[in-house]
Amino acid sequence: MVPVHPGRVLKRELTSRDLSANRLALALRLPSGRITDILNGKRGISPDTALRLGRYFGNSPRFWLNLQTAYELAVAEKESGARIASEVKPDAA
Repeated sequence: MVPVHPGRVLKRELTSRDLSANRLALALRLPSGRITDILNGKRGISPDTALRLGRYFGNSPRFWLNLQTAYELAVAEKESGARIASEVKPDAA
């Protein structure tokens, strides 16, 4: 499974609303660089940003944080999953 950065989801949302990154940043009261970094996959979505995105788009902040968590877990599984599976054995109980 290829991990999908939450910035790709946010980018689709902006495209569907014909909204620029700068305009979103202004509406969220965030630096435009933060939004641009998220859109480019260079930065994750923090709880603060998730609260702002949820409020603005009318959905749950958990939606945005869950996207971030799923992405981070997929990356960790891809990078370290096999090694961890060989190092850590399940409890036999």
